[in-house]
Amino acid sequence: MEKRKLAFLGLGVMGFPMAGHLARAGHTLTVYNRNPAKAALWVEKFGARSEPTPAAAARGAEVVLMCVGNDDDVRAVTLAANGALSAMERGATLVDHTTASAGVAREVHAAAKARGVDFLDAPVSGGQAGAENGKLTIMVGGDANSFARIEPVLTTYARAVTLMGGPGSGQLTKMVNQICIAGLVQALSEGLDFARRAGLDVEQVIDVIGKGAAQSWQMDNRGKTMNADKFDFGFAVDWMRKDLAICLAEARRNGGALPVTALVDQFYARIQAKGGGRWDTSSLIRLLRDPA
Repeated sequence: MEKRKLAFLGLGVMGFPMAGHLARAGHTLTVYNRNPAKAALWVEKFGARSEPTPAAAARGAEVVLMCVGNDDDVRAVTLAANGALSAMERGATLVDHTTASAGVAREVHAAAKARGVDFLDAPVSGGQAGAENGKLTIMVGGDANSFARIEPVLTTYARAVTLMGGPGSGQLTKMVNQICIAGLVQALSEGLDFARRAGLDVEQVIDVIGKGAAQSWQMDNRGKTMNADKFDFGFAVDWMRKDLAICLAEARRNGGALPVTALVDQFYARIQAKGGGRWDTSSLIRLLRDPA
């Protein structure tokens, strides 16, 4: 693969390993993180360099990739006075891996286009383990020619990279992903709790039905840890509620009905009230074991 001059903005639990894959692949990489100590730790591990602002990191880069927290963070890192777009050159490409709204994706796309910069919204699925193992699924919105130029870079940390349509399409696809996961985790929680109350060997149940139509990634990767009441890992409830809020807001705009998603979002609010905001999303089963 052709080696490129890149920047990566945001070194959280996803961005830290994603940027690491790019460094290991031999690209010239500059990073930025809001917490300088985290950037220093990344530089110590991977040997590239960091800059104190998004603009400084993005200056001269052919491709700027980012993975931050929410819509406001996306705007701050891209559109602010010291944001990436203020320093990017015409013909460069900005790729946003943040799970954010389709609206902010279109907003940043318009701002980038005005500066002659290409923009792709490219949220990811696969969680921290997928980022660390380079096995993420990336759903992309934007121009087909821009996508074709950038796809080889994205495959550095992904097993699947797919263009879903124009600006915002990546974010809309990620919303579908989170809607499906929310309902599935609740159903899995109910099934496993039912199995325990029925006196069955829950792990044996998981092994058996996991070979049939009930099989899912959640069952394969979370079923046994749910049964063991272990949740101190994985995709945090706080993050899931942020994502579901985006889904519910989009549904209000497009007229979609998300009754199960809205209900599960409230279940996650109860998990937060129990102090479980950082627990894995599979912790929904806790409400069935201890409904108080």
